[in-house]
Amino acid sequence: MSPRKAAALRHAGELSLRDHLIAAAERLIAERGVAGLTVRHIAREARVADGVLYNHFTDKEELLAHALRAHVRTVERTLPDLPRAGSGTVEANLRAYVLHGLTLHAAILPAFAGLLSQPDVFTRFNALTRPDGRPGLTRALADHLRAEQGLGRVARHVNADAAATMIVGSCHELVLPHMFHQSPAGPLQVPAGFVDDLVGTLLNGIRPPGHGHPDGDTPEEAR
Repeated sequence: MSPRKAAALRHAGELSLRDHLIAAAERLIAERGVAGLTVRHIAREARVADGVLYNHFTDKEELLAHALRAHVRTVERTLPDLPRAGSGTVEANLRAYVLHGLTLHAAILPAFAGLLSQPDVFTRFNALTRPDGRPGLTRALADHLRAEQGLGRVARHVNADAAATMIVGSCHELVLPHMFHQSPAGPLQVPAGFVDDLVGTLLNGIRPPGHGHPDGDTPEEAR
């Protein structure tokens, strides 16, 4: 006879107790953010004793970092798939990445706003999600641009990592003021024309007409 499941897991499907605790913390983060979230709150949501958390995590900060990663992944699953290199146009694909970044940041902003007073949680979250120091969306976009370069649809001289950082960093630029100056974080407001201006500037560059590029490609060839 198989052992009976712990009471807290009877309605948790195939989740382990560790994953059940992460799921409980993720639900609370989605509802109320990180600020003020205690071990007791999480234990009650998970229907376990407070001390059970320390059987599976070093401390509350480790659990919150895992729950934040789970929250981001949950939000990402609700978003449309990012375009493949070679599909559509380069311009349309860049727009899709910008809109993806803005939508993602708007959705997770309330949860992350509470991290300013908990830098250790943010440090651990980064260690889980950014092994090379770059956000996942930045990595994905840089890889996408390199693939487009291989197809001849993006100029060879373009630094894909720098271009990806400019795009995703622009999304961060809209988010950070909300994290630093508003509590709770207000809705993310995207300025009119933001996406068009960002994509257009990246595609057309800032060189005046008549000034060529190092390898002979012109901005128009990147379209």
